[in-house]
Amino acid sequence: MSSLVVASLLKMKPLIIANWKCNPTTLQGAKKLFDLVKNGLRGIKNAEVIICPPFTFLSNLKIQDLAFKLGAQNCFYEEKGAFTGEISPPMLKSLGCQYVILGHSERRRYFSESDETINKKLKVAIKAKLKPIFCIGESQEGRKRNKTQTVLKRQIEKGLKGIKEKEIKNIILAYEPVWAVGTGKACLPNEAKIVSLFLRKIITRNYSSAISKKLPILYGGSVNSENAKDYIFKAGMSGLLIGGASLNAKEFVKIVKEVI
Repeated sequence: MSSLVVASLLKMKPLIIANWKCNPTTLQGAKKLFDLVKNGLRGIKNAEVIICPPFTFLSNLKIQDLAFKLGAQNCFYEEKGAFTGEISPPMLKSLGCQYVILGHSERRRYFSESDETINKKLKVAIKAKLKPIFCIGESQEGRKRNKTQTVLKRQIEKGLKGIKEKEIKNIILAYEPVWAVGTGKACLPNEAKIVSLFLRKIITRNYSSAISKKLPILYGGSVNSENAKDYIFKAGMSGLLIGGASLNAKEFVKIVKEVI
């Protein structure tokens, strides 16, 4: 990546995404966490903060009146129909969601979501005018076998199959190595930078260099207030996808302030 491209990326507001996963367990707890984050980040303008709570709390968090944006953690690949228990992109859009996390390693691992399933979800999310946060990442085994690039190439190409150039402009890539998610073993910034460069090469090859340069690429996996700024300023990432640390309001606020 040229110094010009790095400089251009660093001028962008970093995207900081809080993925609360299946937490907290009560609406009271969700409101308390949100209020603590809101108060801690009051007046922050140099970052775009996206809160992704569980589905059950989406309609209860008054995010639309703030600088924050609202996102969901998943969606179904149909707009409506006889699909008991599923939640569609138009439903999320009606609640004020602007973003949706798709392809997260936990969805792939625990719910057996395939690249083909994720591709269908990406397409219907884009149709509903949601911005997908498309997660990719290799496992510990894949890393040990030096299969990182092979895995990432497959996930990107199958995940983006049939998605047109005008549509990919709405997608955010999130590199979250599975071996780093929730383990405390974060990917080193120089390794993350190498991956970012590789991902941009794939996007250039399949779309264009112009799309590649503008496509936001985030890092996720054991991010904390001590390593956060290295992913932005050393690795040249466009932002962060934060899991566990986003449940600690004080830590999450500190992370945001570290990268602006």
